[in-house]
Amino acid sequence: MKEVLVLGVGGDIGVYAFQRAAHQKYGWTPLVLSKVRTTFLKHSTLAEWIIEPRLQEPDVLVARLNEIAATHPDHELILFTNLDWNVRTIAQNRHRIDPRWLQPLCDLATFDRVASKTAFAHLCDRVGVRTPFTVAVGFTDADAAAGQAHGGADAPVALAAPVASAAPLASTLPAPLSPEAALGVIRERGLAYPLIGKPSESADWFDVDFAGKQKIHHFVSESELTEVLTELAAARYPSAFLIQEFVPGDETHMRSLTAYRDSEGDVTLLAGGQVLLEEHTPGTLGIPAAILTETDDEAFASARKILDAADYYGFANFDYKISSRDGGRVFFEVNPRIGRNNYYVTAAGVNVADPVARDLLPEHFAARDDGTAAHHTASPTNQILYSVVPYRLLMKYIKAPVLRSQVAASRKRSGVFHPLRYSNDRGLVRRIYVHALNARLAQHFRKYYPEPTESGF
Repeated sequence: MKEVLVLGVGGDIGVYAFQRAAHQKYGWTPLVLSKVRTTFLKHSTLAEWIIEPRLQEPDVLVARLNEIAATHPDHELILFTNLDWNVRTIAQNRHRIDPRWLQPLCDLATFDRVASKTAFAHLCDRVGVRTPFTVAVGFTDADAAAGQAHGGADAPVALAAPVASAAPLASTLPAPLSPEAALGVIRERGLAYPLIGKPSESADWFDVDFAGKQKIHHFVSESELTEVLTELAAARYPSAFLIQEFVPGDETHMRSLTAYRDSEGDVTLLAGGQVLLEEHTPGTLGIPAAILTETDDEAFASARKILDAADYYGFANFDYKISSRDGGRVFFEVNPRIGRNNYYVTAAGVNVADPVARDLLPEHFAARDDGTAAHHTASPTNQILYSVVPYRLLMKYIKAPVLRSQVAASRKRSGVFHPLRYSNDRGLVRRIYVHALNARLAQHFRKYYPEPTESGF
């Protein structure tokens, strides 16, 4: 068998976790292509680095990928990323990228069917999966005109219209409303604050900047909402901004779900966990910082229906919440990538490199098969505690006695799993640096979220 080179574009913690898993089980060689030496791989000896300051330019990215392929003629090549912008850019330029690159990433049409939260809501409605009531706001002249033409405050903004098929999905979406019309809908429907604000297109959000920008906005009043809408209008933000009802329950009601659907259309990975604590800095709000793994068959079935309806390919990471009001599962989005927190899957017993090997390099999978080939869909069953924050800090934010007992029992049984603590990448400087990262994250919690709240905000 040929040696395998795994190229991670971007070098975030999700890329590190995947490369760690691939290296640990299969011995694949990690390589990172990024603009700078990133925080999570600093002082790491796991991967070789290629620094490209102009990586955000599509022509430069394509040229670098082709150059790397040319200099590794005898390797199997896997191209991997965990950033929406990179997924989209790679999909847009797939015809220009050396075909030797094996890509567990969706194509452009599929990206558009799921990465837009507006499109995702329609897809969920089509297959009977619950999503929050949502108002879409547009900021270009065309959006404003279309929104008014569709009836202004009476426009179909609940994102619940049925869709006939996946292929023409984009053309069936209701037009975004102007900010004024959207505020009118919120008032008329009597939506109670707090309300959630988030971009429909994460890749577009990456390019916009304004004072007070957050990954997810939590509006406690109309004045706060109006301020952000005004900023986006001034920036002529190119895609929709979504205003959603708040599904009650703190962050321990949030769930993470990681899936893989292969080139034959089979879902070969379903894994999930209960979020215990989310990050709270403006740029990382909502990203799980600690997870207790679990099996949720109802959510797994919903994820499978969504992926099949979208004819999806590759890794997908879902966010959903169990409402404290009625116990129902409410799906918010699917990220067309593996997700930053993917190490919880490996730690719970299914190596995240397995579905890629099984799909794209079956000889390698067969050589290392540990029994997962006997199961059509691999789902880890071990309950483990994944955390990037110190244990004592985590327990400060968990108030429910039953959940505290479960977390403590899991820690006693198998310890705490941290994606950056890898036995084959633990030189003294690296270990000190990872410890310092944990201390810095603890400081962020003291600054941005000093005490737990009922809403998680």
